[in-house]
Amino acid sequence: MTFRRYEWSLILRVAFLFATITLASYLTLQHSWLYLFFVAPVILLQLIDFYRFHRKSQEEVEQFVESVRYRDFSRNFDVKQAPLELRALRKGFNDINATFKHISRERETQYQYLQKILELVDTGIISYEMETGEISWLNESFKRLMGIPYLKNIQALDKRDPNLYEEINSLKYGESKIVTLLKDKNALKALVTTAAFQTDGKVYKLVAFQNVNEALDETESKAWQRLLSVMTHEIMNSVAPISSLADTLKTRLSHSKAELPPGQVHVFEDLDLGIETIKRRSEGLLKFAETYRNLNKITKPNLSRVFISEMFENLHQLMAPTLEQKNIELEVILKDPLLTVEADINLIEQVLINLVVNAMDAVKEQPEPLITLSGSVVSSTGKVVLNIADNGTGMPEEVVDKIFIPFFSTKKNGSGIGLSLCKQIMMLHKGNIHVQSAEGEGTVFSLMF
Repeated sequence: MTFRRYEWSLILRVAFLFATITLASYLTLQHSWLYLFFVAPVILLQLIDFYRFHRKSQEEVEQFVESVRYRDFSRNFDVKQAPLELRALRKGFNDINATFKHISRERETQYQYLQKILELVDTGIISYEMETGEISWLNESFKRLMGIPYLKNIQALDKRDPNLYEEINSLKYGESKIVTLLKDKNALKALVTTAAFQTDGKVYKLVAFQNVNEALDETESKAWQRLLSVMTHEIMNSVAPISSLADTLKTRLSHSKAELPPGQVHVFEDLDLGIETIKRRSEGLLKFAETYRNLNKITKPNLSRVFISEMFENLHQLMAPTLEQKNIELEVILKDPLLTVEADINLIEQVLINLVVNAMDAVKEQPEPLITLSGSVVSSTGKVVLNIADNGTGMPEEVVDKIFIPFFSTKKNGSGIGLSLCKQIMMLHKGNIHVQSAEGEGTVFSLMF
């Protein structure tokens, strides 16, 4: 119905023009020149009117096409002030504009929803053109995960993390792979997935980064807990009877020695020494197994709001005599004295004590031994981070990768339980512990809440 009036107007003009021309032809054949003189101007006026009608319609169409080209769907064609023959046409243009406007608004709404959803997810997402490497889009999660505020070209990632750049380029579409990311010198595990799409004749690569570091740590921790539980159970079940039997044999041997003549007592000396060795080693294994049972005893922290300054003060008072004795300086840096965390103060103090004791051992050979405690809030994530730094000997890379594994220790008399317990405590707090170390430069342990 929109263009029905316009069509009828056009048909009527053509019909009248045809009728007038037919009449003029008839008058010419009849040689009625007088009547023809009056009909000819009518034909001329009809042709001028038809041209103007067509020209006005063409101008309206050109304006409409221009509005579509520049997506100016807010433009409105005045229907009331238009000539009668153009009102239907303008009304049709307004209806089309309204439809385009509705579609555009829906697409914009969907785009905004998609943008917000992609900004809220924890998965880092980046899209770039395959040919030029130019970044077309990246979300906030990617910026936080990589610790970068802006990335213009994917090649720029090569300077920041060459290994990650090579991994992204080598991944085929649809493949997934766990890679190691470097953020503030900390290694993070991320599941990288790629996809590709084409638009406007250009091919784009979409890369998603999902942080699986905490999930892997939790899985690894649970695996170690199950292993420790089985090991300690089997060790204690197997060694306890040996220790008891060695104790019984030692008692009977003592009675037998008492009944022998003094000159023959030396015959049982080797046997006595062997039984004593078995008993001592059995008790040592039982104590060892009982010690590792501590890794599975902590199940739920008693959380409360704790001031970082209070924890640092308690730690300083506790360690002060030992620090003075070993001539080690303990420096506390805390810009915000009101900084707090939701934590179990007893468990976190146990972590801090363990780390400070390890730091004291690391700096003992330094001419100016220094241990630094600091606390701050990471602006990008809002997480609280406590750092325990020392200027000690540092650790080689192969040692850093193993220090949180139960049983592993670089100390001669170390049990390998301390750092494993620290990591378990931090994971119970929904946090984590990271380490940065360089040989000859020192070590920094970071507790992230």
